[in-house]
Amino acid sequence: MSNLLNVSASPHVRSQVTTRTIMRDVAIALLPAAAFGVFNFGMKALITIVTCVAASVLSEYIYEKLLGKPITTSDYSAVVTGLLLAMNLPSSAPVWMSLIGSVFAIIVVKQLFGGLGQNFMNPALAARCFLLISFTGRMTDFAVDGMTGPTPLAALKAGESVDVAKMFLGTTQGTIGETSAVFLLIGAAYLFVRKVISFRIPCAYLAAFAVFALIFGGRGFDMNYLAAQLFGGGLMLGAFFMATDYVTSPITPMGQIVFGVVLGILTGIFRIFGGSAEGVSYAIIFSNLLVPLIEKVTIPTPFGIRKETGHAK
Repeated sequence: MSNLLNVSASPHVRSQVTTRTIMRDVAIALLPAAAFGVFNFGMKALITIVTCVAASVLSEYIYEKLLGKPITTSDYSAVVTGLLLAMNLPSSAPVWMSLIGSVFAIIVVKQLFGGLGQNFMNPALAARCFLLISFTGRMTDFAVDGMTGPTPLAALKAGESVDVAKMFLGTTQGTIGETSAVFLLIGAAYLFVRKVISFRIPCAYLAAFAVFALIFGGRGFDMNYLAAQLFGGGLMLGAFFMATDYVTSPITPMGQIVFGVVLGILTGIFRIFGGSAEGVSYAIIFSNLLVPLIEKVTIPTPFGIRKETGHAK
C-alpha cells in the first residue's frame, strides 16, 4: 500500500519493457530461421552471420567510444542489425562484403543520424540495398558448393513451375535467412506471444500484397502462384521482422495499417512489373521515408477538437 502513496514525477506508470528486452526477443525470434540457414547453406552461412553481428557491435562500440558517447552495445540493437543483414545476404558473400555492409548499416544509417531511435530507415535493409547496388553480381550469386540455379521467385517470374512445399520448408536457393517460411513464422509467433509486435503491419502488408498479386499477377486466382509469391524471397522476413521496426514504422494504429498496405502495393509493383523478381527491401526503405507523412494524416483527433481547424468545438 505504501508504494501507491509515493509522490513522484511523471510518468506514473512505468513498463518493464526496455530496448534491451525487445531487441533480445527479436534476436531470439530470428534464431530458428538463422539456424536453418546454416543447416541449409553450411559453414559459409555461419561465417557470414558471425561476421555481420561482430562487425556491427564493434562498429557501434568504436564509434561511440571515439565520440565520447554512452556505449549502447549492450542493448542488442547492433546484434539485431547484424543478424538481419546477414540473413539478407547470400551464403556466398565474401567476408569483406559483410564487413562493409555492417559498417554502413551502423555508422552511416544509424549513428550518423543520432543512433537508435533517430535513423530514418531500417539500417540492415539500407545496407543490403547499398551492397546490392554496389556489388550486384555477388549479391545475386546463390551458388552453393558448385551448384547454381535461380531462386524460386526468379523461376516464377520466368514462367517456370516451382515447388511450393520446398519454399515453405526452405530447401531452396536464396539468402541465408529468407528461404524457410515455416521457421520465420515460428519466430513471428514468438514475437506475437511476447507482444513485441502487433498484427496490424504484417497482416496489412501480406493481405495487400496478396490482393495485388491476384489482380495483376497475370495468373488469375491461382493459389499455387499466390503461395509461391508469399513464401518466396524476403516477404516473410520483411513483413514480420523489418517492416515492424519500431523506429521506422508509424506509431498510430491506423498509420500502421496504411503503412502495411503501401508496403504490399509497392512490393507487388516491384515484383510483378519491375525487372527484378524481388522487391521487399526497396519497398520497405521507400515506405520508411513516408512514415512522417503517414503519421501526420492518421494521428487521432483529441475529443472536442475539430480536425479541420485544430480548435475546440
